Amino acid sequence: MKQKPIILTIDICVQMKKIELEYQIRSSPSVLFSRLSTASGLAEWFSDNVHVEGAKYTFFWGKTSQSAELLAIRPMESVKFRWIDSDEPSEFEFYIVMGEIIEDLSLMVVDMAEDGDEADNVKMWDSAISRLRKAIGS
Repeated sequence: MKQKPIILTIDICVQMKKIELEYQIRSSPSVLFSRLSTASGLAEWFSDNVHVEGAKYTFFWGKTSQSAELLAIRPMESVKFRWIDSDEPSEFEFYIVMGEIIEDLSLMVVDMAEDGDEADNVKMWDSAISRLRKAIGS
């Protein structure tokens, strides 16, 4: 008689926290939006290279890569992605916000971080946004 294999499933729930960051950007909404929504624009600051197939964006950093699905795009307003090859599915989103009184432009970044990793996540976004500002001359 053949024994059935024993399958042990361990479900580890990782606590994720939402992080919202705001950055002042000196740019036009159209220039900023192109850097947030196109493969060539994202490759200028977010990753070394980006390959797009339909709604699947594959981001490359050196020899590593990670894929995300484009969930939503609102021209000149926002772009939302979900990591699809991650142990814990998480989303990140970019919002362009125009000031009402003076026409200042802000970029809102909404991301998820594992509990305890929030500071590292903020440093990563600060560094990425610094590269974005250089790319657009802000």
